[in-house]
Amino acid sequence: MSATLPTGQPPTPPAPDPSAGDRPRRRAGDYTSRHTVSLVVPARDEARNIPWVFEQIPACVDEVILVDGSSQDATVAMARACLPAVRSVRQDAPGKGSALRTGFAAATGEYIVMIDADGSMSPGEIPHFLHFLDHGYDFVKGSRRIAGGGSLDLTPIRALGNKALLLIANRLYGALLTDLCYGYCAFRRSFLAELDLHAPGFEIEAEMIVHALRSGLRIAEVPSLELPRRSGRSHLHAVADGRRVLRTLLAERPGAAGAAR
Repeated sequence: MSATLPTGQPPTPPAPDPSAGDRPRRRAGDYTSRHTVSLVVPARDEARNIPWVFEQIPACVDEVILVDGSSQDATVAMARACLPAVRSVRQDAPGKGSALRTGFAAATGEYIVMIDADGSMSPGEIPHFLHFLDHGYDFVKGSRRIAGGGSLDLTPIRALGNKALLLIANRLYGALLTDLCYGYCAFRRSFLAELDLHAPGFEIEAEMIVHALRSGLRIAEVPSLELPRRSGRSHLHAVADGRRVLRTLLAERPGAAGAAR
């Protein structure tokens, strides 16, 4: 079952706070969660995008974990310059799935939020996700297709593929989701075992959602605005990654051999 947040206006711009130290700076009206929060940021060659992402992180985040995918540029050094308290870990195998699992294993917060390092997801939306976790939900995912959300980056091919995969997912899993292939999510770390993540690539985002559905977790969707990548080229391959998502949906559906894992 899914719930949606009626409105999702962007937060006010950051206000300087000299007492913030190594922690992200607090903004006017910043949300305060009752639980500790870990932010996992997988990154590979994102040195030019890291400063914008890190300066947007709200103070309700207690730790930031940068998962470095063998970057050839100054990604790690830039992250440490922007936020000295950042924890940098190296992923143990190629692929976004491996990067996220590495970050989740390193996280210590009661809540885990995952976000991309390319600037396509605004960290200022994190309080929306935490609000639902604080009010009884177990897994919260961003949606570009509900009021207050949207995308400034979707190509016609990606939009068509996302729509088709969403229809298949809702049909196979008896769900009413509005968005599937969008990796802005937050969840309770205590349910990491139930999510049972194994996917190596971008399909891990779909794997998380269908495992949350199969496990009976309480899922909420909140509006999110997908922004264009700030610089550099995307690591996403629409057709190849779309096929991997489809294989994941079919393999993990109730009654399939893979679903018995």
